[in-house]
Amino acid sequence: MNIKLHPYNLELKHTFTISRESHNFQPSLIVELTGNGFSGLGEATSNPYYNITVENMTEIIAKNIDLITSLSQETPSRFWEVLYPYFKENLFALCALDMAFNDWYAQKKGKKLYELWGLKTNNNPKTDYTIGIDSIEKMVAKMKELPWPIYKIKLGTKDDIRIVTELRKHSKALFRIDANCGWTTEQAIQNSFKLKELGVEFLEQPLRADNTEGALELYKKSALPIIADESCIIESDVDKCLGLFHGINVKLTKCGGLTPAKRMLEKAKKLGMKTMVGCMTESTVGISAIAHLLPLLDYVDMDGGLLLKKDIAKGVVIEKGTVYYANKNGIGATLL
Repeated sequence: MNIKLHPYNLELKHTFTISRESHNFQPSLIVELTGNGFSGLGEATSNPYYNITVENMTEIIAKNIDLITSLSQETPSRFWEVLYPYFKENLFALCALDMAFNDWYAQKKGKKLYELWGLKTNNNPKTDYTIGIDSIEKMVAKMKELPWPIYKIKLGTKDDIRIVTELRKHSKALFRIDANCGWTTEQAIQNSFKLKELGVEFLEQPLRADNTEGALELYKKSALPIIADESCIIESDVDKCLGLFHGINVKLTKCGGLTPAKRMLEKAKKLGMKTMVGCMTESTVGISAIAHLLPLLDYVDMDGGLLLKKDIAKGVVIEKGTVYYANKNGIGATLL
């Protein structure tokens, strides 16, 4: 098995702003694993909040390249297990490798990844489309630019209720709110009642990840379900979220790939929690990988490719929230 690394700087259609940062470009690393006539692709994007860069992902992969390429006879779960001790300080890099290996392995087996997992896709949820923080006029314009059945609205400003009130005047779509740790406990409780009246489905990570006491109070008093994001990063976090959140949002990059993400979702379901997977503005490579987890999900945010000015890959196609799989085994992605 051979490995190739493809760094990209993905340009966004619009400046993307959340409560703690803004950016116009999203650096990304594509990992390509080749062997036996097949090519598997994986992706992880950089993230300043977690101190992840394309450079430090590239460096740790290069450092362990002999080990990685020696594992071609392993299953994906064993591949991940062997690499984890070497990549536990950079799970984003491990995600790209794990995704590429799952893609390559499923192609070798002659199946789409969800088929290899024994999953049925007839009840897949629709994906939302994210509206980043901006002036109300620009947020409305973004909604009109892409009419969609579900919008995920980024908040964490002094005018959050006014923003949603104004957006509601222009759309009958279902709204989801992501405050990215931007609210206090009292704000979140009060906002939940107002936002429920405005047709909001749930609140994603309104409080800081370390505010456990506040999370418990919000869980008990909120008018809306609360979904963990920054509070649910790795597998051991799922149990910690029980009784503090109504559901979890798993990010492949943060937990280390498809292999641990699938385990986290299965665990959450056993605990009676809602399940969601979110993206980190990946290209259609990473988005195609997420698609194979859809049968395990209640909600999904896989609009990364739709936010790009120009995609670098083809794979799954998304039309008005509905995800259509590519006619290709593995995760179904191909670099353009």
